Amino acid sequence: MEKKSGADGDADALSAKLTDQGNVVRDLKSKKASKEEIDAQVKVLLDLKAQYKAATGKDWQAAGATGGSKPGKDKKGDGAKDKKGKAEEHDSESKLKKQTRLGLEARKEEDLSSWYSQVITKSELIEYYDVSGCYILRPGAYHMWERITQFFDGEIKKLGVENCYFPIFVSHAALHKEATHIADFAPEVAWVTKSGGTELAEPIAIRPTSETAMYPAYAKWIKSHRDLPLKLNQWNNVVRWEFKNPQPFLRTREFLWQEGHSAFADMQEAHQEVYDILELYRRVYEEILAIPVIRGRKTEKEKFAGADFTTTVEAYICASGRGIQGATSHHLGQNFSKMFEIVYEDPETHEKKYVYQNSWGLTTRTIGVTVMVHGDNTGLILPPRVASTQVIVVPCGITANMTDAERDELIAKCRAVEESLSSADVRCRGDYRDNYSPGWKFNHWELKGVPLRVEMGPRDVKNGQLVAIRRDNGERVTINIADSVTRVKALLEDIQSSLFNKAKKDRDEHLIVVKTWDKFLAALDARNIILAPYCGESKCEEKIKQDSARDAVVEDGAPAMGAKSLCIPFDQPAEIQGSDHCICPGCEGKPKYYTLFGRSY
Repeated sequence: MEKKSGADGDADALSAKLTDQGNVVRDLKSKKASKEEIDAQVKVLLDLKAQYKAATGKDWQAAGATGGSKPGKDKKGDGAKDKKGKAEEHDSESKLKKQTRLGLEARKEEDLSSWYSQVITKSELIEYYDVSGCYILRPGAYHMWERITQFFDGEIKKLGVENCYFPIFVSHAALHKEATHIADFAPEVAWVTKSGGTELAEPIAIRPTSETAMYPAYAKWIKSHRDLPLKLNQWNNVVRWEFKNPQPFLRTREFLWQEGHSAFADMQEAHQEVYDILELYRRVYEEILAIPVIRGRKTEKEKFAGADFTTTVEAYICASGRGIQGATSHHLGQNFSKMFEIVYEDPETHEKKYVYQNSWGLTTRTIGVTVMVHGDNTGLILPPRVASTQVIVVPCGITANMTDAERDELIAKCRAVEESLSSADVRCRGDYRDNYSPGWKFNHWELKGVPLRVEMGPRDVKNGQLVAIRRDNGERVTINIADSVTRVKALLEDIQSSLFNKAKKDRDEHLIVVKTWDKFLAALDARNIILAPYCGESKCEEKIKQDSARDAVVEDGAPAMGAKSLCIPFDQPAEIQGSDHCICPGCEGKPKYYTLFGRSY
C-alpha cells in the first residue's frame, strides 16, 4: 500500500473527525436535544470544516456527496431534474427518515474507529464535549469506574494505604525540581497563565501527575523511622494536553485515575509493594473486567521518567492487533527523595537517610479496553462484575386482547422476580415501559451490554418459568421461577468466565514467539504481539520501531507505526540460548531476555 503524505494523512484524519462529528449533530437533532447543545456541536463541526479547508484548499464533502454541476450543462440544465431523478431522491429520503439510527451502523471488523465511536455514544457511556480531547462520562461509564474503585480501594486499604487529596495546581518551581521527570511530561503540561484579564506573576501547572505536588509535603511529614512507611493514595483527575489522535477513554486530555505514593525505610519492602500493587492491577483486569494481561517490567526506554524501574500489565486488543498498557507500578528508588530532601533519622546510627519511594496508577482507560475487547456488532458486552445492570426483566406477550387482570398479573410476576434477584445482590431492573415494544427493548438492552435478559410472557407465568438470554452468546435457557436466584447467579458467573476465556483464547492465538527479523515483520503485519530475544539497548529498540513501521496503516486517521516494546514478561517463554541473537537487525549484542513487542495505543 502506498504510504500517504503528511498532508493527505491530515486530510483523511480531519475527514474522519468530520464524519463522526456530523453523526453527533444528527443524533442530537434526532433526540430533540436543546438548541444550546446542538449549537455547541454545530460550532465544533464548522471549526473542523474550516481546518479541512485550510489544510486542503477545498470544502469538505461527505462521502457520496456531489461535487457541484456537471461540466457542459447550462444553467437551465443545472436547475432542472428529470422526474426519475426526483422520484429516486424522494425514495432515498424516505428510507433515511424511516431509519431510527439507534443501532450500530459500523462493523467492528471493518471500521474499528467508527464502530468504537458509535458504541460508546449509542450505549450512553460517553457524550462528546466542546473542548477537543475531553468527554462527558455518563452514568453507565461512571458506574463501571465505581465498580473498579470499590474493589481496588478495599484491597489497598488492606495493605495499609490511606486516601488523601492534594490540589490540582502545581507551582512552576515544584514541577521543574526533577528535571528528568518533567522533561518527559513537558509537552503535555497545561498551564494557567491568567486570572480574569490579569497575567499571573508565575504560571501554574495543572497536574499531569502528582509526584512533584506531594513530595514537598512528604519532606515535612517524615522525620523519623517511626513515620515510615507512609502510604497515600488519591482518587482524582489529571490533565495531559495530548494532541495525538485523542480517543475517548484510551487517550484523552483529562482522565480519572488513582495514584498511589508511598515511602519506605527499607528498599526490599518498597520492592514488595510494587509487585503487590501490580497483582491488584492484574486482578482488576482479569477478575473484574475479564481481560487477560501480561505482567512484566518496562524497558529502560519505556520506564516512567525518574523511576528505577517500572512494572506493567499489558492487554491485547484483537480487533486492532495492538497492545495497550493497562496500569503501571513504579519503584522510584531514592531519585525523588534526594531531590525533595525526604529523609529520616536512622535509629541506630542517627544518620540522615533518604527514603525509598513507589508510585502506581490505574485510569479510566480500563473502560475503553473493556469496550474494545468484549464489544460486538450489536453493542457493548459487559462482564457481569462490572455491569451496572446485570439482569434486565422484560415482560412479553402483552396484547390488546389481554384483560387488565391478566396484564397486571404478568407485570406483578415480573416485579416479583426482579425483587427476588435484587434481594439476592443481583443488580436487576425491569423495563415496564408501555410505549416500546419488547423487540425494541431487546435491542436497547443488548446495545447497552446487559449480561442477561429475562423474558416472561403469559405462558411462562402459567408454567412457573422464565426465559434467560445471555448477551455473550445469545443462548436461551428456560428456568423455573423457584430456582431463578440460584440459576441466574450461576449464569452470571459462567458469562464472566466465558468472556475471560474467549479474550484469552484470542490473545494467545496472537501471541507469537519469533527469533528472526523476517518472521517478526510477518507476525506484526498479521496483527500479532510478539515475544522476541532482545539485548536491552535503547538504540536497538528505536531501530526496531523505525524499521518495522514500513507502510503500515493501523487505523483510519492514525499514523503508521512500528513495533515498540510493551514489557519484559515475568513469565519468559524460554531460556535464552547461546545461539540466539537480538531481534534487531545488525545488532551484535547478546540477548538478555525475551521482550514483548507490538503496535500499541
